[in-house]
Amino acid sequence: MERKLKILPLIPLRGITIFPYMVLHFDVGREKSIAALEEAMLNNAEIFLSAQKDAKTEEPGEDDIYTIGTICSIKQLLKLPGETVRVLVEGKSRAKINKFLSQEGFLNVEVELLEVSNQEETIRYEALIRQLKDTFDDFVTISGNSQIDSMMEVDDIEEGDRLADTVASFLILNQSTRQELLEAFKVEDRIEKLLVILNREIEILKVEKKIGAKVKKKMDKVQKEYYLREQLKAIQEELGEDDEDTREIKKYKDKITKAKLPKEVKERALYELERLKGSGAYSAEGGIIKTYLDWIIDLPWNKESKDNIDIVRAREVLEADHYGLKDVKDRIIEYLAVKKVSKGMKSPILCLVGPPGVGKTSIAKSVARAINRNFVRMSLGGVRDEAEIRGHRKTYVGAIPGRIVYGMKQAKTKNPLFLLDEIDKMSNDFKGDPADALLEVLDSEQNSTFRDHYLELEMDLSKVIFITTANTLETIPGPLLDRMEIIEVSGYTYEEKINIAKKHLIPKILKEHSMEGKISFQESALMTLIEGYTRESGVRNLERQLSSIVRKAIAEMLEKNKDKVVINQNSVSKFLGKPYYNYDKITKESKIGVVTGMAWTAYGGDTLPVEVTVMEGSGKLELTGKLGDVMKESARTGYSYVRAHAEKYGIDPEFYKKKDIHIHVPEGAVPKDGPSAGITMITAMVSALSERKARYNIAMTGEVTLTGRVLPIGGLKEKTLAAFRAGVDTVIIPKENEKDIDKIPKSIKSKLNFIAASNIDEVISNALVGEKE
Repeated sequence: MERKLKILPLIPLRGITIFPYMVLHFDVGREKSIAALEEAMLNNAEIFLSAQKDAKTEEPGEDDIYTIGTICSIKQLLKLPGETVRVLVEGKSRAKINKFLSQEGFLNVEVELLEVSNQEETIRYEALIRQLKDTFDDFVTISGNSQIDSMMEVDDIEEGDRLADTVASFLILNQSTRQELLEAFKVEDRIEKLLVILNREIEILKVEKKIGAKVKKKMDKVQKEYYLREQLKAIQEELGEDDEDTREIKKYKDKITKAKLPKEVKERALYELERLKGSGAYSAEGGIIKTYLDWIIDLPWNKESKDNIDIVRAREVLEADHYGLKDVKDRIIEYLAVKKVSKGMKSPILCLVGPPGVGKTSIAKSVARAINRNFVRMSLGGVRDEAEIRGHRKTYVGAIPGRIVYGMKQAKTKNPLFLLDEIDKMSNDFKGDPADALLEVLDSEQNSTFRDHYLELEMDLSKVIFITTANTLETIPGPLLDRMEIIEVSGYTYEEKINIAKKHLIPKILKEHSMEGKISFQESALMTLIEGYTRESGVRNLERQLSSIVRKAIAEMLEKNKDKVVINQNSVSKFLGKPYYNYDKITKESKIGVVTGMAWTAYGGDTLPVEVTVMEGSGKLELTGKLGDVMKESARTGYSYVRAHAEKYGIDPEFYKKKDIHIHVPEGAVPKDGPSAGITMITAMVSALSERKARYNIAMTGEVTLTGRVLPIGGLKEKTLAAFRAGVDTVIIPKENEKDIDKIPKSIKSKLNFIAASNIDEVISNALVGEKE
């Protein structure tokens, strides 16, 4: 069979596919496409149109254009403003690109005509044509698109090829489906594909109509209800009866009158009630107004609980609920004492700072119980939106008050004890910083006129006792921190933990397990448990381990038919296995270059040995032990100080040229940082370089400057406890930390010798022994 070839200009189409027998106009704006049109008009007005694979491609190449397209005749050209040409074309026949001839000026291609083979008129073929016509008629009827009906009478077309292309041209399909139909050369295949597409479109149209009918029905129902309600109003007016709206408004008016609201609040409530009359209780606006009125009426504007200010009883309650925590209890008792004699006293804003598990939240509950105030807790962990504190403005859909107002509603009095938990865990985002919103809440000079965005009314928070809790002060913004009175709740000592276990934890756990009088703990068991199985500042993990022992003891009692169980030291090991922790014990031997430091950790204090070794070299300083930036700076500062004062300590002034120094802090896998290891590192370097031994029974803490001044540190109580546990009997601390010695328990303080040093020379003279060996 002879191949029919033609050379024609090409226009790549974006998002359009043209079928034979299809008449279509489209706009041409690309220079190459306009040039192709001009060439076509000079050559029998024939042009080849094929779709781009990606409509976004501005300069399509050979690989960007489908090879199957349509030869079209140009019927009309119309120049539009902006160098755009509108062209009307009629599809003639399918064709395939054999090769691209030119790409300069415009795309010129050699195409081969693809003639559709004459289809034998079999029964199946006739059935397919008839089925296509019927299905297309159904589609037109369901779609209700009269334009399709008027554009072409499909029933008049007899040829299957033309019928299929005509139907395809009327359907709104995606690019890949239209191209697939264009490339279907066999008429039967094309009709079958069209039948699948048409049936699917008909199903979609049916579902759309069904949904539309449902929506219309609902709309009609709403309108019907509105008319009926209006008719009911008219009838009730004629009969002299109140309608439902009037009854609703009367109910709100009675509530507002009984609520004894402040003048400004009452005026606002009556104003909103007038708005409710105008809009109707069942309108969208009416629902918003009713919610707002409910909030105003339910808030405790004038309800106040009476404080039970009995200093003796308050002390008893605090002592019964908590062991230790003297500073916190004293501050609460001071507040109550002043409150009793001075009615105008503003409520304090206390911030309890300490490690997890020391009982900060439970202290707040105990205070509320001691002074007979309602207790409200609000967790700030993860709060990052200012609206969480101040609320949303009523203009927003779904607006609600902030959590402060919500807490006041929950408290049902205007003077509750309000606990703001985890104030150090707040964050912020593009919606605002909640810490800034808390500035007004936690300022005793401002919080008497706190305004929530939702209420837009002044609320008096001055009689609320705010207690906040935090694990650290570092993440709390300065202005917010300035408004609070900081009370440190440090970790419990060894003795305190034993007393807490005896007086609080064990009775509580035995009661929960219904084992009072059946299980008892020896003190040796508690000592073993605290030393070997818990390493924390608080008692949360201690409580877990005690519960675990009680559960295992109950199981043993049932298995061995026992009535009572006494938990001793051996029972702890039997139930919990080998100890999890071992506190470092110092070696009772003075060594060169090994000095014991003290460190603060999240679970309390610990000892931190620093080792220094000196080698022949070229003056390098090596630091190992996973040290943070602060500790590295302390080491370099100490190194410079030793270089500057080498002769004073009997060290060769040229050591930095001939010796390499390696400083190592053991437990290399554990990150270490903090400004308290400066004097320890200097002492270890002087010991190693002067070959003088460091006393084994001394531990030290403090930062140092380049001039040798010893700077103060934090966490002295925890560090001292750790040193005592390790077997140290002498502790060197900064002079400015002498005031903190009073916070150390007497049982520990009496067994330790404290040396307060203001200069590094005092540290070295007390820590090193002997002359250079």
